[in-house]
Parts: sequence; C-alpha cells; structure tokens
Amino acid sequence: MNHLRGVYTIWYRDILRFWHDKMRMISSITFPLLFLFVFGSGLSARMGVLGPGIDFTQFIFPGIIGMTVLMSSFMAGVSVVWDREFGFLKEVLVAPISRASVAVGKTLGSATVALLQGLLILLFAPLIGVSFTASTLLVLLPLMFLLAVSLGSLGVLLATRIRSMEAFQATMQMLMFPMVFLSGAFFPLQGLPAWMNIMVKFNPATYGIAPIRQIILGTDPNLSYSYNINLFGQTLTVWNEVAILAIFGVIVILLAMWSFSNQE
Repeated sequence: MNHLRGVYTIWYRDILRFWHDKMRMISSITFPLLFLFVFGSGLSARMGVLGPGIDFTQFIFPGIIGMTVLMSSFMAGVSVVWDREFGFLKEVLVAPISRASVAVGKTLGSATVALLQGLLILLFAPLIGVSFTASTLLVLLPLMFLLAVSLGSLGVLLATRIRSMEAFQATMQMLMFPMVFLSGAFFPLQGLPAWMNIMVKFNPATYGIAPIRQIILGTDPNLSYSYNINLFGQTLTVWNEVAILAIFGVIVILLAMWSFSNQE
C-alpha cells in the first residue's frame, strides 16, 4: 500500500507542477501549433492533395499530436535531474517507499501531462477539417497514453544515468528531434531511402504515430501510399504496431525501475 501511495504522490506532484506553471502550459501547445499552421500551411499548396479529401496539413495533424505527446513525456527525465540537483530526490529516495515506485510515479506523471497536451491539440481538429467521433477518441486516449508511458520511461531511464541538467538537455535534443523527424510524422513511410527506412523501423515513436494517423484519418484503398508500416515484407495492422510499442514500453519501464533502484 505504501508503494502505491508513493506512486500516487509522485504522480500528483508532477500534475500540480504542470497545473501551476502557466507559461509551461502555454508553450507546450504553442510549439506544436507553429508546426501545424506555419509548416503545414506553408507546404500544403506545394505538396498538393495526398489523398481523397486529405491535404498536407491534415496529414501531419496526427503526427503533430504524436510529436506533442512524445516531447512532453520525454521531459520526465528533466524533472528527475532537476530534483537531483536541488536535493529533493535524495529526500524521496530515503522515504519508506521503493525506488521503483518513484520511477513509475515519474513516468505516469509525465504521461498524464503529455496526454492532456495531446488532447489540447486535438481541439484544433475542426480548424483544419479533421473530424472524429467519440468512439475514435476512446481509442485514441489509451494509444496516446501508451506512447507517453513508453517514451516517458525512456526519459526516466536516461535521467538515472545523467547527472547534470546541461548534459541531459543535450542528450534529450540529440535523441528527441531525430525520433520525431524519423517517425513518419511529416511524411509517408513509403519510398524512403534504404538508410532512412531502417532508422524509421527502429524508431519506437513510429509505432505510436502510425496507428494514431490511421485512427484519425482512417484508411482508403484509393491512396497512393499506406499509413501502415511494412516490416520484413509484411504490412502491420494497427494492433501489430500497438503490440510492438507496448513491448518496447514494458522493457524500458522495467529498465527504468531497475536503474532507479540501483542508483546512489
């Protein structure tokens, strides 16, 4: 029971920090909206129609949602490094709760914040002509949360081995931006150069953004390309992609719990 209370306390603290940081709330949606309306609108005319009733802005909209969730959840590691530098983490580690529960609480806290930010971006769907039903939203929520947990646990894992804020921010940028741009968030996954295709398939974010796009935009046999991922000559279904992401998430969160339990 103490361990569950510890998870809840760490989770609740991260939610409160986000809620009281108004500038963080504003900036968390400003950056994705710049990509959506500036980048999307600027290239929409040049890219043309990518499918029946789908322009470039609508195509990248699911990718922007995935990018928002990915970047926000990855920030879980920042709070770990920050707490270590200011001494708060030392107090948490000597508390009568398991260290693994601290890692879980940090991961769930960042994942919840990332989910809320993703939902804020979804509110702009009518402005670009994207519509979805309540049942679609019910499918999207757990998928977005799974992506957030998987990448949030990766951020926590890295933070357990990086001691300074400067080093973590440099590492985060080195990993996060390639993960975003090599996830298919801004381009179809067909017809890529061989080297890029390999990197896209090894990118865990790919298996979160692809199903989000399929669920929001649907599938159409008239498209000249597919939203699905081709792996080893097989076209993956949404459930295949979700399963791969879930396996990655389980492995990484277990590693994060182990690493958190064994740090000084």
